[in-house]
Amino acid sequence: MSGKIIASHIALAASLLFTSNAMAQVQQGDLPEDMQEAPETAVTPIVVTGTRIQRDGYSAPTPLTVLSIQDINASAPANVADFVNQIPSVVGSSTPANSNLNMSSGTSGLNTINLRGLGTSRTLVLLNGQRSVGSALGGQVDVNTFPQALISGVEVVTGGASAAYGSDAVSGVVNFILNEDYTGLKASADMGISTYGDAANRKFDVTFGTPFADGRGHILLNGELAVRDGLDGVPRDWNNQGWYQINNPDYAPGNGAPERLIIDKAGLSLATPGGLITTGPLRGTYFGQGGAIGQLDFGVVNDPWLVGGDWRLTQVNDTQSLDPAENRKNIFGRISFEIAPWLNVFAQASYSRSVNRGQLGIHRNQGNVTIQADNAFLPDSIRNQLVAANQTSFRFGTTNADLGIRTNETKRGVQRYVVGADGEFDLFGSVARWDAYIQKGIAKTRESALGIANNTRLTQATDAVFAPAGNSLGVTAGTIVCRSSLTAPSNGCIPLNRFGTNVADPNAVDWILGDLYRLQRFEQNVYAANLSFDTVQLPAGAVAVAIGGEHRTEEVSGYVEDQYQSGWFTGNYLPSFGDYSVTEGYLELLVPVLDSLDLNGAIRATDYSTSGFVTTWKVGASFEPFDGVRFRATRSRDIRAPNLAELYTAGSTRSNTVLDPFNNNQSAPFAGTATGNPNLDPEKADQWGVGVIFQPSFVPGFSASVDYYDIKIKDAIDSLDAQTIIDRCFDGVTQYCSAIVRGPNEYGTNLQIFESPFNFASQRARGLDFETSYRTEIGSGSLTLRGIATFYLENTLDNGLDPAVDISGQNSSGGNPEFLYRLTASYANGPLRLNLIGRGISSGTYDNSFIECTTGCPASTSTARTINTNHINGAFYLDASAYHDFSYGSTDLTLFASVSNLLDKDPPVVGSGPAGSAYATPATNQSLYDLLGRTFRVGAKINF
Repeated sequence: MSGKIIASHIALAASLLFTSNAMAQVQQGDLPEDMQEAPETAVTPIVVTGTRIQRDGYSAPTPLTVLSIQDINASAPANVADFVNQIPSVVGSSTPANSNLNMSSGTSGLNTINLRGLGTSRTLVLLNGQRSVGSALGGQVDVNTFPQALISGVEVVTGGASAAYGSDAVSGVVNFILNEDYTGLKASADMGISTYGDAANRKFDVTFGTPFADGRGHILLNGELAVRDGLDGVPRDWNNQGWYQINNPDYAPGNGAPERLIIDKAGLSLATPGGLITTGPLRGTYFGQGGAIGQLDFGVVNDPWLVGGDWRLTQVNDTQSLDPAENRKNIFGRISFEIAPWLNVFAQASYSRSVNRGQLGIHRNQGNVTIQADNAFLPDSIRNQLVAANQTSFRFGTTNADLGIRTNETKRGVQRYVVGADGEFDLFGSVARWDAYIQKGIAKTRESALGIANNTRLTQATDAVFAPAGNSLGVTAGTIVCRSSLTAPSNGCIPLNRFGTNVADPNAVDWILGDLYRLQRFEQNVYAANLSFDTVQLPAGAVAVAIGGEHRTEEVSGYVEDQYQSGWFTGNYLPSFGDYSVTEGYLELLVPVLDSLDLNGAIRATDYSTSGFVTTWKVGASFEPFDGVRFRATRSRDIRAPNLAELYTAGSTRSNTVLDPFNNNQSAPFAGTATGNPNLDPEKADQWGVGVIFQPSFVPGFSASVDYYDIKIKDAIDSLDAQTIIDRCFDGVTQYCSAIVRGPNEYGTNLQIFESPFNFASQRARGLDFETSYRTEIGSGSLTLRGIATFYLENTLDNGLDPAVDISGQNSSGGNPEFLYRLTASYANGPLRLNLIGRGISSGTYDNSFIECTTGCPASTSTARTINTNHINGAFYLDASAYHDFSYGSTDLTLFASVSNLLDKDPPVVGSGPAGSAYATPATNQSLYDLLGRTFRVGAKINF
């Protein structure tokens, strides 16, 4: 992105600088007293502060974003994960909307957090400073399993924190804080709907808390029900223009034309909903409603694409769910009791049950079905033309409208139990704080792929013939039967008419389709203890120490019926089994060198059962040379060991297509198989950050900060997609060729590509975080203006074989924008609170390695493609909300209303392609932009 464009976005952010509702990397303790927000109710002390040191007034050198309950309420989100995922330092997170197609990996329906765009597996998600069991094989923690109504704030440590908090915290820590001391009875209800009258959702919760035994004990209970109706299909105008990324029909090596085009009015050239003859003298004959015969206008063709002509007829990118349906129920309970000032014991339990369901799209056969000329369902006119042309068969492509739309359904039950104790006691003349807990988490999932075609049965049912006289089936001559049944009368095959829409026998469809499923069980056990205290007194204060240890085990087991393990269009689940353990111990020190200078350091020893011993460390400094200006810096070594998915995935196989460079880039069906790699090594990340906080006394109520981060990951764990693997093999990089197997297979394709993780050579991420806030009195009310932004300077992947690729500034799937900002203005006057929020996304590219040109293009290669445009627009959204409080004696009532995407802005066009699932993908980046348009939300909260 050009400097001029970047400057325009920075100028826009500056013009709205004072418009973000307190998502501060400036900690509450850093703010002047008149700016610190009073909580809605009394809350428990902050658990994560960028350090394990617990000392009043201490400001850690690690940048920290503090999100209060007021910040969350300003957005009035359907769930707290939706709010956190709008923070600029969070990008590329998994949500139910963008993970709907992740059927084989089992991650559909999850709400996870991805800091810095480095992956959810590198973000450590905590609940009150404690780990939580993952809801998928990759260990992803589903934020929706947390008790939403009890969350009093969220803290984001946007920097390496492995030495203080443990493994996986490569990009940082996100800690959800619960109000464990709530007293009273409260309930809330809210509902939302889009401006188009669809995608309705609603949520209800009730919370009860009471002390007992003269306040020494406390009981807390919470229940929640959340329902999303979902939105099947893509009923939005922005998706109806046929935008895709295709191979240029006019391209030839050396002719100066771009190899790729971003173009509208494009469609499939190898399939229609009711079927298309793709070879021979009848090429272009298609079958429509009731089997009606037509001739396809191909326009301009470069298989598997056509441009112009009958492009609308071949569209299938509206057959998935824009907003998957969800039904979630959460219950939470906690009891605590203070036995003595030094000993408080507690126990808590929670259970979350969710069902997520969404459409996956159609079964796609792109010209890879062979139809015999004697097929009984062929119209006589077609059969006669084949006989006249001496054609005994032809190739056929179809998007199988009569087979229905595939559906993904995932049921999850997540249990979490914690027992522990904490307290304070005198040590070395000061207060020492300790805590210890045992946690057991169990997640059980049923991952289902519904309405999936069995490859063998589909092939058999397609090959339908007229039964001859005296056939082994004993049916009347001329009866339509499966050819296979003439030699295997008991195979149960029911012939299928694939020539048109609304022509198939429902019994044949039922025989072909199956409902595949996989059961998985994930178990996590954690034993942890921490102690912090002051030791030697120095002139500037006492040296503070924190020590602790943790032992954790992770285990997966599964079950899949034999019949569902192979031979299906997609799914082909296999059960995974495996476990590992981690034992860690850490020491952290705070040394107040001067009144204005603190040094902080930590070291952690970690032993993995799978990969051995690793040491992590951190050093940092906080320096305030004069009032109003504080500098901070950190340097750290962080780690992440391979998770259960990367180690033990037994293999799941899906059907898709690639452009085969070995066959003139023709579209080729393939079976993509993902497996684990038990030989993976831990990732190691070296990172450092520097920042400054400015709080001038001559501008009361103002605070600003800027922080720079630089993260270098060695032996980064990742996997390559199938298209990249086959392209690199074609380029002569032989290491990739071993992952490609050609020839017939049990998945109905002649090509299988294995996609397994391995240790990349390196990955590097650099960026700048900006924060500002200002509060002032206006009349009888107060105005709070705040802004937060992240400028992603670099996010480079280098696998050691190909040229390094920087995905920062790529607004296509898998990349991250160069500049993100969130700006909020909040006005409070008595019982009324008004909020206006602006969210900005910079424009970007499809791929930073692409070369944009229209004529005179240089040679196009697999690592430097030429393309007619490499630009994706940015976006700016406005949200608004209003709250009003009412009091009736001891009862408090709050009514609120909010509007998201106030201007009903369509998402920018992002053309998918040129292979894979592009044909079925909506024409935007579902991970980045608002999809539903303007949405409304109203609700009420009552507190007794």
